[in-house]
Amino acid sequence: MSLLVVGLSHRSAPVSVLERAALTVDAQARLLHDTVAAEPAAEAAVLATCNRIELYADVDKFHAGVAELSTLLALHSGVGLEELTPYLYVHYEDRAVHHLFSVACGLDSMVVGEGQILGQIKDALGRAQELHTAGRLLNDLFQQALRVGKRAHSETGIDRAGQSLVTFGLEQLAGREPVHAWAKGKRALVIGAGSMSSLAAATLARSGVDEVVVANRTLDRAERLAEILTEGGTGVLARAVPMAEVAGELTRADVAVSCTGATGLVLTAADVTAAVAGRVGAARDDVRDDARDGGRAGHDGSACDDDDCVIAPHTGTDEPAGTAVPDAGGCPVGSHVGDETAYEQHAALVDNSPAVGGPVRVSRPAPAMVPAARAAALYLLDLAMPRDIDAAAHRLTGVRLVDIESLADASADAPMAADVDAVRTIVSDEVAAFGAAQRAAHITPTVVALRTMAADVVSGEIARLDGRLPGLGDKERAEITQTVRRVVDKLLHAPTVRVKQLASEPGGAGYADALRTLFDLDPETVAAVSRADLLSNAGGQHNQLHENDEPKRGRA
Repeated sequence: MSLLVVGLSHRSAPVSVLERAALTVDAQARLLHDTVAAEPAAEAAVLATCNRIELYADVDKFHAGVAELSTLLALHSGVGLEELTPYLYVHYEDRAVHHLFSVACGLDSMVVGEGQILGQIKDALGRAQELHTAGRLLNDLFQQALRVGKRAHSETGIDRAGQSLVTFGLEQLAGREPVHAWAKGKRALVIGAGSMSSLAAATLARSGVDEVVVANRTLDRAERLAEILTEGGTGVLARAVPMAEVAGELTRADVAVSCTGATGLVLTAADVTAAVAGRVGAARDDVRDDARDGGRAGHDGSACDDDDCVIAPHTGTDEPAGTAVPDAGGCPVGSHVGDETAYEQHAALVDNSPAVGGPVRVSRPAPAMVPAARAAALYLLDLAMPRDIDAAAHRLTGVRLVDIESLADASADAPMAADVDAVRTIVSDEVAAFGAAQRAAHITPTVVALRTMAADVVSGEIARLDGRLPGLGDKERAEITQTVRRVVDKLLHAPTVRVKQLASEPGGAGYADALRTLFDLDPETVAAVSRADLLSNAGGQHNQLHENDEPKRGRA
């Protein structure tokens, strides 16, 4: 049997194809069951993330395996095989091992060096174990990939090169401004309560946002995440809301991050348009209320000479200071110059960008009105695959949308750290060691069967000796038995040690067949040893991931 991986990722396929090929949890389960039911495959595991879908299998035929795995991926993803095939990549045996180890180290990630992939690999292995589709090869492979990834992060500075997709996305939203400075004082809405959403909420809290609202279809999970954020020591105000309240919360939010498992859009362009319109409407209402209360938020109370001003267009007539005349001459902003936010709000509206709504924060006095730089009123980060937020939202005025597609474009030009070379060396060394261990393990059942046969021969000859010499004393009999066993062990020692060494080298798989042929070993005896070793291995590996569960036994 040999390791085969067939998949597609952000490196081989456009995001539009990845989005359509995304697999739900149920689809992954069906894919795994169908794969091990197919003739070429004995084991299977699926690694599905926001930017990759890969099917790993232990197959006995390469070409048949590629054809079967490609067909199954197309069937369960819903993308036609002819359309999907140009974007698929195939790795076999050592190249497949090298690919997974590189993925585990973050070398193949959209953001080089990110460590979140390790949790996704662990989840993929756990799912395959629970569904009984992971046997000895995939258990060994994925467990070793986790160790290699951890080694890369602990022994090199790859963490300096990489960051989480969440952090990278927030940096893209912030532009040239540091994320902490950009996030300070903002209100955040996080849609979803899974691992990626939880990371986003925690990152936003550490970055200095004032409030994090978590919306999720299962309210209990949202409440739990909000509780964790509140107790995290960041001082952020966190609360949970049901998904039905997302539209209302979006009108209050400055930044929204969405990563759910939904198969359709969570936020349409119409939803975002309504949210932005709600923010602008709320801002104008607040301004007019302030004007009626004595002009506590404005500039000089007169009509503007700027023809683009949507608050107080110039009408050629002078209005009394502080007079509020909606949609006509006379600025409803007021006359108090101590509110810097009002100046920024006015400048943003003049610049055709919707003003930031919500409570007014009083800042230092502004000596003069300085037009604010063009900025979005609503920042959206979509980390879901398929996408949660309509891509058309990026064309809306006052909205900045960053999604997987734009992150892929941005990451293509990201600088590589010098530590990447060190990680590549680790990967190469670990691939060689894994291959040697697997090839040596492949011959072990044959060696065990050979020694078992030799022990049976010794036992048979001692029994025959007892029949010929019935008066032989116990001391003499024990000495003869020990002498015969030592002779057999010495005769077998050098060949078995040497054959293990040879088998660990590339192309060494044939030595097991040679041993079986030379010593006429019973194939069923060898198979029995393999099954016993497989069951022991699978149970031990599963206990490492689920210490409180009963051992799960992979398919042989």
